[in-house]
Amino acid sequence: MNADVLVRCRAAARTYGTGPAAVVAVHGASCEIRAGDRIAITGPSGSGKSTLLHLLAALETPTSGKVTWPGLAQKPGPDTVGVVFQGPSLIPALDIAENTALPLILAGQPEPAARGRALDCLALVDAAHLADKLPEEISGGQAQRVAVARVLAAAPRLILADEPTGQLDQDTGSRVIDVLVATADALGAGLVVTTHDPHVAGRLSRQWSMHDGRLQPVPPVPQDARPPTRQGDGQ
Repeated sequence: MNADVLVRCRAAARTYGTGPAAVVAVHGASCEIRAGDRIAITGPSGSGKSTLLHLLAALETPTSGKVTWPGLAQKPGPDTVGVVFQGPSLIPALDIAENTALPLILAGQPEPAARGRALDCLALVDAAHLADKLPEEISGGQAQRVAVARVLAAAPRLILADEPTGQLDQDTGSRVIDVLVATADALGAGLVVTTHDPHVAGRLSRQWSMHDGRLQPVPPVPQDARPPTRQGDGQ
């Protein structure tokens, strides 16, 4: 039954370049992500984790194989698939509240309501005090927390976070993971996090790994075998 399968990869591969210079970033990955899944993808830098997330989000097209989204009512977009990028992703000319509210405004939500939702989500990641600042006025770690708030504001069905705690200290990173998991729980969404941090990986009930562009076998975990998420773990 496909109703709760949000995204499915079937031998999906991604190659950059052609001929002798071609680089295969992902080799034939096959997996499914369902509503309620809490998945950490671990692996060294350059192993293909970010490229796989981009394929899952429809930000890149596989050069072979197939990626489909049977559990989404429409093509992936900010209101169905939210992505927390590893690098800078805020728009320099907009203040932090405007950056956070932007996906809602683009989706047609009135600006006052969008701003209110944005401020609520900034508060969740302890960034409400940054609302009137420009991206150039905040640190890299603060910008990462704002990027998390922007994704949460759109209430997507699937949340994909690429090293969301990489620029954060352990306490702040733990708080961000708390918020991601709690929001995914509230929305009934799937959550996939790439990470180098075993502490972060251990917070999620399933762990996949990538090496040299190859996704390791991913045996399913029965729903009743998944540990409950406890607010405040790791604090």
